[in-house]
Amino acid sequence: MSKKKTLPKEETTYEAKDIYVLEGLEPVRKRPAMYIGSTGLDGLHHLIWEVVDNFIDEAMAGYATEGEVVLLPGNKVKVRDNGRGIPVEIHPQTKKSALETVMTTLHAGAKFGGKAYQVAGGLHGVGVSVVCALSKWMRVEVCRKGEKYFQEYSQGKPITKVKKIGKCQERGTTVIFQPDPEIFKEIKFDLKKILHHLRQQAYLTKGVKIKVIDQRKEPKISYTFYFEGGLRSYLKYHLLKGLLPIHPNIFSAEGEKNGILIETALCYTDEYECYEESFANNIYTQEGGTHLTGLRTALTRTFNDYARKNGFLKPNDENFTGEDVREGLTAVISVKVREPQFEGQTKARLGNPEVKSAVEQFIGEALNDFLERNPNDAKIIIEKCLLSQKARKAAKSAKETILRKGILEGLTLPGKLADCISKNPEESELYIVEGESAGGSSRQARDRHFQAILPLKGKILNVERARLDKILASKEIKSLIIALGTAIGEDFNVEKARYHRIIIMADSDVDGQHLRTLLLTLFYRYFRPLIEKGYLYIAQPPLYKIQAGKEVKYAYTEDQKMEILKSLKKKTGISIQRYKGLGEMNAQELWETTMDPKNRVLLQVKIEDAKEADRIFDILMGKEVLPRKKFIQTYAKKVKNLDI
Repeated sequence: MSKKKTLPKEETTYEAKDIYVLEGLEPVRKRPAMYIGSTGLDGLHHLIWEVVDNFIDEAMAGYATEGEVVLLPGNKVKVRDNGRGIPVEIHPQTKKSALETVMTTLHAGAKFGGKAYQVAGGLHGVGVSVVCALSKWMRVEVCRKGEKYFQEYSQGKPITKVKKIGKCQERGTTVIFQPDPEIFKEIKFDLKKILHHLRQQAYLTKGVKIKVIDQRKEPKISYTFYFEGGLRSYLKYHLLKGLLPIHPNIFSAEGEKNGILIETALCYTDEYECYEESFANNIYTQEGGTHLTGLRTALTRTFNDYARKNGFLKPNDENFTGEDVREGLTAVISVKVREPQFEGQTKARLGNPEVKSAVEQFIGEALNDFLERNPNDAKIIIEKCLLSQKARKAAKSAKETILRKGILEGLTLPGKLADCISKNPEESELYIVEGESAGGSSRQARDRHFQAILPLKGKILNVERARLDKILASKEIKSLIIALGTAIGEDFNVEKARYHRIIIMADSDVDGQHLRTLLLTLFYRYFRPLIEKGYLYIAQPPLYKIQAGKEVKYAYTEDQKMEILKSLKKKTGISIQRYKGLGEMNAQELWETTMDPKNRVLLQVKIEDAKEADRIFDILMGKEVLPRKKFIQTYAKKVKNLDI
């Protein structure tokens, strides 16, 4: 922990006149998802991010050094910072306090004009007013120029005037809000999600302290984040956690190009997958954008130039592709732009065209310098690119073989696939089942109009330990690729998916769980857009059939079994059948419990945290035994029922 920093700038350029007003607040409550992405748990947490963004903007402008997020009882959240404090004097345009204007007017903020902010994440100026609109209750306290003020609001409207409540030595803004249950059906703040986001922000805003306190129950939990290493530390201690770098030195660079602040760090590991994260004005751009495109272009061009100059690529050799240079890459890039062009209020993608050329030029120069100064690192990385290029060519040949086979057979689907009659992907379902026994019963049980069955023989290949050329040699995986219709690798096209519900239906025993894990690994690594679109599900067959006379009930968990038995306790002749596998069910039972849309339970597969999912797949399915052993030892005690 470094010593506390002093605030370097005076508060002379942030006044009421700096607040620009565009329109009112009503649209937010009518269509909240337009402003926060959804009214589910992601949208709920987005409220915190919007308030925190204001503190981060103050920190990036050099006016704040620390902030605090407190989870309070009663679904309340407090966000405090030591920035300049929102202005409170009368706004010249609205004739109301600038504080009230900011909190109750859409598109009101200092980020549309003037010089209060050179770089800001909350570009649209809707953030804190959206939080106000979607809160049952909110209170804002401002310490500014030695005076303390407050105002309270409900559903976007003030319920008190802006009042002075005394003197204060410190400065800054405190926002306390309570999300509105009329908007959010479930109000449950996830400490883990909040810690992940704020840890990320602390890495991106080096030298700024962020504290998180959970006061919802005793004992209170407190975390403090403070990093001076920036993205280099983020890569080293977070993104590379559990991975094995193949070269000794991490590449990192930080600087300015054409008025754009750029920071990046990257490293190559012994993995086959690429993992990239990108940020613009401290906002995580989940879908990338021009800054990530610039990074990728710089990598491809620089490695090709270096490989040619140093004889790794001969005159007649073809250049590395982007796919070749990104195998095993773990990278992060952050840019700070004066006027960012985000796509949508949730800011998933950066669109500024000038960012691409600035990033490409800056990283190209810095990376070339790194390679020249670290020839050992350069040799290791280029040799990995050469190996990746060789595997890509082999995989291309294998894919062409699959395609040729399909053309020769009139694009016929695999013989083992029992396809559905419907050709409409939106209503069609594909059940992936293990073995001919389960395949036979599920074929009999299904509704042929919209349900297709693909049985897999034995365990499929563990794709975590194989390149694409080896994967495409697997007969079972080839059948699955053809059945899905999306192709694979650079030819993958999610729009060509033949089914919008792909359901993994395996036994609940250890073998079934292993197959599920292998299939989840395959989908995560090579068909991730199917997961992101919500097409992948896991079927939940019942564990027990409980019968009392003619009355039959099914239990999907141990707790359900106990509840059913309690409800039947006055009856005699109760029989309990424990299903070991799908093959033990007759077609009628399988339809009623697991395949009938009216009764079945499906778990939709979601990726809440891509990096955490990445890490767990590496541990469970990777080459290293020790991390897997530690993982099993850590979580074994949490497994209540292990069927061996």
